[in-house]
Amino acid sequence: MSQNVAQKLISSHLVEGTMTPGEEIAVKVDQTLTQDATGTMVMLELEAMGLDRIQTELSVQYVDHNLLQTDEKNPDDHLFLQSAAQRFGLWFSKAGNGVSHPVHQSRFGRPGATMIGSDSHTCAAGALGMLAIGVGGLEVAMAMAGQPLYVSMPEVWGVELTGELPDWVSAKDVVLEMLRRHDVKGGVGRVIEYHGPGLKGLTAMDRHVIANMGAELGATTSIFPADDAVRDYLDAVGRPDDFQRIEADDGATYDVEEHIDLSSLEPLIAKPSSPGNVVPVAEVEDEDVFQVVVGSSANPGLRDFAVVAETLHGQQTHPQVSVDANPTSREVLADLIAGGWLTSLVSAGARIHQSGCMGCIGMGQAPATGRNSLRTMPRNFPGRSGTEEDAVWLCSPETAAAAALTGKITDPRTLGESHGIDCPKPKMPEKYSVNDDMLLPPPEKEESLQVELVKGPNISSLPEFEPLDDRLEAPALLVMGDNVSTDEIMPAGSRVLPYRSNIPKISEFSFTRIDPSYPERAGQVDGGHVVIAGDNYGQGSSREHAVIAPRYLGLRAVIAKSFARIHWQNLANFGILALQFDDDADYEAAQQGDVVVLEDLRNALTGGRTVKATIGGRETTLHHSLSERQVEMVLAGGRIPLTAQSV
Repeated sequence: MSQNVAQKLISSHLVEGTMTPGEEIAVKVDQTLTQDATGTMVMLELEAMGLDRIQTELSVQYVDHNLLQTDEKNPDDHLFLQSAAQRFGLWFSKAGNGVSHPVHQSRFGRPGATMIGSDSHTCAAGALGMLAIGVGGLEVAMAMAGQPLYVSMPEVWGVELTGELPDWVSAKDVVLEMLRRHDVKGGVGRVIEYHGPGLKGLTAMDRHVIANMGAELGATTSIFPADDAVRDYLDAVGRPDDFQRIEADDGATYDVEEHIDLSSLEPLIAKPSSPGNVVPVAEVEDEDVFQVVVGSSANPGLRDFAVVAETLHGQQTHPQVSVDANPTSREVLADLIAGGWLTSLVSAGARIHQSGCMGCIGMGQAPATGRNSLRTMPRNFPGRSGTEEDAVWLCSPETAAAAALTGKITDPRTLGESHGIDCPKPKMPEKYSVNDDMLLPPPEKEESLQVELVKGPNISSLPEFEPLDDRLEAPALLVMGDNVSTDEIMPAGSRVLPYRSNIPKISEFSFTRIDPSYPERAGQVDGGHVVIAGDNYGQGSSREHAVIAPRYLGLRAVIAKSFARIHWQNLANFGILALQFDDDADYEAAQQGDVVVLEDLRNALTGGRTVKATIGGRETTLHHSLSERQVEMVLAGGRIPLTAQSV
């Protein structure tokens, strides 16, 4: 039977279940990726499980998010992560080596492999023909311990690409077009597989851009075939032997089909404050711009920086614009120097920052209050930049460069007439720089077992969570709207993330972007509480702090119209019951302070999908989408307590 690429990757790693969309399946995990904003919890989870040595073929711990060392907390955590990598048998990428996703693609990714990562943009590795899925940290820890990944079998959404990208239009505009058509929920329950003759014009790094931001569509992952472009890339980074051709069979079909004519695309931009708020750049021209930031895992390739450098070459950036460039790895930085592009950026007035996520996660580079910031990044959720009243727009390197020159949002296609600048077509080197010196391999097992974890005073142990009672009577402390992001549930940024390994402290920031009084009010409630939300609750980052911290404050159930995939799984992992409204009118009637009563929960959860409830005295019918395995986890208080019961 003919198979598409997604079906080939899943079937070759299938451990349990059948490949029927919506059914729970288990897949073998070959590789894992963790980074420092989420990896600290993963390492604490490995410690709690008493793991001796990871069971995956390869796992890598990166330090790329929390690079600012304004006090001892971040460097203390970096030492802890390095000691944990040595103790459990992971590779370790030191601070300054680069952003996890492009570095992993360059040094470790291989066609045909499965990978999960405690970062939602792990899906970027689909550019190489991998099945790469962002998940919560606990699932990564379980995979390291030899467990498969459990996930709902997605539909395969085939997107046929034809034609060629016009001048001044690039890969970022392709994924922005997908977001323009489908918004941030369009990919939920789906794998996006790109195919068609248009692929010939997209390099492996172009594909990385598109696959990366599939996370913003809510997709389980995005996948490209491993074809000649992938072969050429692996050869250029010095790993030709890792190439394996994986393409869809003749006659392969898809559950959902779509077509994009690349030649019809124009420069696009996502307006504040959602990646799905996409319009043509020409529609919003002349908006003043005060900051331009180039970099992040969404536009990490050498080409992305070179395009900006060649556009700015011999020019000076507009006086009101701060132009920031974050090279995504030491190797990209070396190639920018070798190609003369770094000189062009510096001469034009750009500031060069260290290799890492930086402003993408709100770790520095915060914009001025209410002033437009154009960024080649994947997300612009409210306040994510580090400025509460921010105005962040997401765009391609071409559009960013145009704004850097003019001080306004500018369609880059007009630069020929206004500035005499032809569309840059930078020539990439045949071989990229390779420098593995800051990638530390794991020691042998005998040596690993002698390593002691280095814990600074800010690192606490995982809290112990009790089982779910058969009856829950609790107030609804929050009633929220649609598309609540994990950045709103648990903020990132330089003020909050240093407490990522200190649950009692970081819990003080829970939901404060929505209601600053939430932590205090939660602390005054005995017996737990509930929050209520609209569609797509928990979109965005995979950070499980957005579950663990509210759970620490007493959150026992979330009732929403629908959930984002990763957050929904994280809720079950830590014993929080996720329920959905049967009738939107019940959601509309809910008010903050309503008392929620859920009775006979064990029978309701194990005996079917329906849960009877009262909310503010109104009888309400709810349902859940949990598998039997997840129900057991929730009733036990989470996956760790459930695992402990069987030890």
